[in-house]
Amino acid sequence: MANMTMIEALRDAMDVMLSRDPKVVIFGEDVGYFGGVFRCTAGLQTKFGEERVFDTPINESAIVGLGIGMATQGMKPCVEIQFADYMYPAYDQITQEAARIRHRSNEEFSCPMVIRMPTGGGIFGGQTHSQSPEALFTHVAGLKVVQPATPYDAKGLLIASIEDPDPVIFLEPKRLYNGPFNGDHKAPSQNWKNHPLGQVPEGYYSVPLGKARIHREGEAVTIITYGTMVFVAEAAVEKAGIDAEIIDLRSLLPLDLAAIEESVRKTGRCIVLHEATKTSGLAGEIIACVQEACFYHLEAPIQRVTGWDAPYPHALEWDYFPGQDRVRRALQAVMEV
Repeated sequence: MANMTMIEALRDAMDVMLSRDPKVVIFGEDVGYFGGVFRCTAGLQTKFGEERVFDTPINESAIVGLGIGMATQGMKPCVEIQFADYMYPAYDQITQEAARIRHRSNEEFSCPMVIRMPTGGGIFGGQTHSQSPEALFTHVAGLKVVQPATPYDAKGLLIASIEDPDPVIFLEPKRLYNGPFNGDHKAPSQNWKNHPLGQVPEGYYSVPLGKARIHREGEAVTIITYGTMVFVAEAAVEKAGIDAEIIDLRSLLPLDLAAIEESVRKTGRCIVLHEATKTSGLAGEIIACVQEACFYHLEAPIQRVTGWDAPYPHALEWDYFPGQDRVRRALQAVMEV
C-alpha cells in the first residue's frame, strides 16, 4: 500500500491498464510529451510510446470523435479534456454519438470509451475553468458518470471505467488533486500523502460503478454529496456537532438508490449538497428519488445546498463556493423541524 495524491492514483490506473490491455490508448491535448496540464499522464508516453499515449490538436470535438471511432473498432480509448469547461464543442459527439451507438446499432457496436475531465472550482480558475457540468451528462441515457473523492476511489473507479463496455464520463474534482479540501481556503493545505484516505493499493484493483460509500456514519441526518463537497460536509458536521451520515455517491449515473434510501430511512432527514448550480441540478433529481422512496420516513423537508445560479466568479469565488457555513445552516434548519 502506497500513499498517493489523486493525480498519482489516476496516473497509476492508466499505467496499470496500459500494461494489462494493448487495446487501451491515452490521448488529448498535451497529454503525451508534457504529461497533461495537471501532469496526470506524466511519463506514460516515455514508458508506452507515442502510439499508445499521444497529443492531439486543440479540438475537443475531434478528440472525442476519434475516440468514438477507435472504440467502435475494438480499442479502449481514455481521452482527456483539459477542463470540463472545454467539453462543449464535443457535447454533440458525446451525447448524439457515443451515448447512442449501442442502441442505434441494436448492440452490433458498443463504445467502450472514457472521457476524463477536471471539474469544479476552488483554484481561482474563474468562470471558464471552474464549471461543474455533471447534470448535463446525467440527463443523457447511455452514459455513465463518475466522480471520485479519494485517491483510492480515483484509481479503482478509473480502472472500472476503462473496463466498462460503454462510454463513461469521468469527472475529476481538481481541488482534490493534491489533497482533501474542507472549504476553508485560508487553512493550511493538506496533502494526500499525509492523509489516511491517500492510501492506494499497488497494481490492479477496481471499484464497481454505481456503488456509493459511507464516508461518515451517523444517525441524525443524511448528507448526500460527492467530490470536493464530501470534505466540506465533514467539516461542517464537526462544526455543527450533529451526528450526520455522509454518503459519497462516487457514481452519479447510475445512482446507488439502495444506499441513499437505506440511509434516509434510518435518519429521517436529508440534505443534498453539490457545487454545481441549483436550478435543474443533480440535487433536484436526488430529492425527487428520496421523496418517492422515503416520503413516509421523512421528519423534515429536504434541504438543498448548491452553487448559485450564476457564472462562477473569479473575484468572489468563496462567496459562490458552498462552504462550511452554508452546510452548517442547512444542518441546523433540518434538525429544527
